[in-house]
Amino acid sequence: MKEKISIIIPAYNICDYIEKCLDSVCAQTYRNIEIIVVDDGSTDGTADIIDRYADNKDCRVRAIHQKNSGVTSARLKGVKEAGGEFIGFVDGDDYIEPDMYESLYEKAIEYNADISHCGYQMVFPNGRIDYYYNTGSIKVQDNETGVRDLLTGNFVEPGLWNKLYRKTLFLSFFSKVKMDYSIKINEDLLMNYYLFREAKKAVFVDMCPYHYLLRKNSAATSDLNVYKIYDPIKVTKKILLELNSESDVYHIVEERLIRQLINLQAIVDKKQVTLVRECRKEGLKELKSMIHEIVKNPSLSTKIRIMSVLACKAPFLYRYIYLLYSKLTGIDKKYTVE
Repeated sequence: MKEKISIIIPAYNICDYIEKCLDSVCAQTYRNIEIIVVDDGSTDGTADIIDRYADNKDCRVRAIHQKNSGVTSARLKGVKEAGGEFIGFVDGDDYIEPDMYESLYEKAIEYNADISHCGYQMVFPNGRIDYYYNTGSIKVQDNETGVRDLLTGNFVEPGLWNKLYRKTLFLSFFSKVKMDYSIKINEDLLMNYYLFREAKKAVFVDMCPYHYLLRKNSAATSDLNVYKIYDPIKVTKKILLELNSESDVYHIVEERLIRQLINLQAIVDKKQVTLVRECRKEGLKELKSMIHEIVKNPSLSTKIRIMSVLACKAPFLYRYIYLLYSKLTGIDKKYTVE
């Protein structure tokens, strides 16, 4: 018999979306699954829907209720309750194609991979769909390549939801890592770093069976706040502390941190004037303390060194250039939801 897959669904106040999500997971062609839905203290009726599925609709659904503690807590609670040899995640406001887990499982077995992952569709409320990337290609990644691809963003989406993991990776994770539950943004990237670090091999299949829904007030589209500004930097610094300073991956992450500090100078938000002013000030102070090392560092690209100098010496000019570039390329509207 094929091995069991535990599919973990964190859910918080998504009563308008959770049924479609659960229906798509229950309809998987891979039948040996358990579906663990962790209600993270919902107050809008989400918990009642989850209980109805667990009690009446599908015996493979298990409902777990906890006080509101955040998505990372909900996911890891589900992992600890999981009985499968493989672990998958689906966000409760998204949905998946019927063959997603069968395809991921088959590739994990075929390539003897600890992680099997795929592309996804970003679905906008107006019907627009952006594919990442849907070429049909397959890439096998050893440990070093998998970590590098994750941290550069090549083939590896930082989310947990388009991947299938051997549960043994989480056993190692729990024994070695103390996860920072205060992180609200980029927590997926941090957890994936720990998991890819333990994986001997991963396989990427560029199909797009995961439907990632953009909606108002989701993490991707919500208004600017302290988590959206500081958490990505916090995650990058945590990963840097884990890496050998002589490795190629270290320099990749180092450049990522410098770019984040530079881009603090480009933030504009009329609703959060005080917050923006403070974050620019703190970012500029940190960038200036690093500028001599940045300029002399041959491992950094010429482009990032020039950007660093410009952001330090003329932050207003850098902000103007960045905003102009954003408008010309359309990246300022990438996650706009009408």
